[in-house]
Amino acid sequence: MANNSKTKVVTGTVRLSYANVWEPKSINGGAEKYSVSLIIPKSDKKTIAAINAAVDVAIEEGLAKFGGKKPNKAAIKLPLRDGDTERDDEAYADSYFVNANSQTPPQIVDQNVNPIMNRSEIYSGVYARVSINFYAFNSNGNKGVACGLGNIQKVRDGQPLGNRSTAEDDFAAIEDADDFLS
Repeated sequence: MANNSKTKVVTGTVRLSYANVWEPKSINGGAEKYSVSLIIPKSDKKTIAAINAAVDVAIEEGLAKFGGKKPNKAAIKLPLRDGDTERDDEAYADSYFVNANSQTPPQIVDQNVNPIMNRSEIYSGVYARVSINFYAFNSNGNKGVACGLGNIQKVRDGQPLGNRSTAEDDFAAIEDADDFLS
């Protein structure tokens, strides 16, 4: 997976979902990887065009993975997917998405490109710009173009996804600890 400028895309502002960016996780028993689903508004024509162009380059550069012939795009797995048809989730409405992953941890920075060390700063629902890289694959009979995760720049906070409540939502302050114990 070479870092080729023609297959690399830095997105516009996207929303992170299923953000496993601090610790690698195994998905369906596979190798542990850092991963995130990037929710891209359909109105972000620039990012979508850049992804489509990078996918086309990845296909050209990966012809050996496809037996030396350019495959019909309908016959291979493509990374850019339609949230309206493939997800029954309000967060994916009127959006496309790509699932990006990497065996190495992404660098995670703020708007001023300073490293973010507080893990609570990056979560499913946050808005960010993300560098991603596309490459051809042929594995166990599956052929297509995959999306590698590069780095993440937080743009702004967003409503957390996944219906997780905060401690402030769940609890009130305890007035007298002695009453609590009795």
